[in-house]
Amino acid sequence: MSNGQWYPPEWPERIRALAAGELTAVSPKRAATVMLLKDTSEGVYVHMLRRRASMAFAGGAYAYPGGGVDERDARPVRWAGPSLAEWAADLGVEDEATAQSIVCAAVRETYEEAGVLLAGETPDTVIGDTTGDDWEADRAALVNRELGFAEFLDRRGLVLRSDLLGAWARWITPEFETRRFDTWFFVAALPQGQRTRNASTEADRTVWIRPVDAAAGYDKGELLMMPPTIATLRVLGRYAAVADALEAAAGQDLTPVLAQARLVAGEVVLSWPGHDEFTKHIPVVPAGPDAPAGGTR
Repeated sequence: MSNGQWYPPEWPERIRALAAGELTAVSPKRAATVMLLKDTSEGVYVHMLRRRASMAFAGGAYAYPGGGVDERDARPVRWAGPSLAEWAADLGVEDEATAQSIVCAAVRETYEEAGVLLAGETPDTVIGDTTGDDWEADRAALVNRELGFAEFLDRRGLVLRSDLLGAWARWITPEFETRRFDTWFFVAALPQGQRTRNASTEADRTVWIRPVDAAAGYDKGELLMMPPTIATLRVLGRYAAVADALEAAAGQDLTPVLAQARLVAGEVVLSWPGHDEFTKHIPVVPAGPDAPAGGTR
């Protein structure tokens, strides 16, 4: 393997089935993920987690804290930052409820998986410490869906700080996947006084790493990653300070990136528009019990 690009072993057959019209794509579920950043003497660092090897999807791959939108994420919350109308326009969605649910999911999932909360007691403050048994009890209740995020914020008298987030990218899981997500990527600075921890049951390791070092690890085949992860890391590596990355978020292209699979001269060509490095050529293998196993290159 020339790099750390991760592909499920069942993809070649599913891609061939899609190209042949034998596969019906499932609708993607909305999701959000956050690239937490911090300044150090060595430059910008990003927080990443490694998915457990036992996970059915992307086991062993490095990613950012995130997850699916909960329908309760659209419930009214105390809000600071850009209006919901502005967020809807930025995220490319039609209504304000959808915009809120995506932003709330980003903040909620970051708290659930990293223990970092982008909220404060007032519109211009941020919680400085989210440790302690009472915080952990609330976090666990959120993870178990025993507590809605709006209820959590209201119970603690907190305002969601949407202004601490910057929308960065949007990627949609390929149509041939069994589990699909329409995922918005955000950037945010680690709030002063808070610290990350591995609070996710889906991860066996978390790291703070420079984006350029993470990308180098991928290029050497040492760190496994999905295309959206390495693509966002390569862009983040251009910035010398967190403030620069946050400012750059306003100019990022949020056009959805969706993989395309097409038949070309006896091969299935898998590509992500605008990201040529991820292109794969998959030989077409005749169907049937005696057919040789397909491969990728």
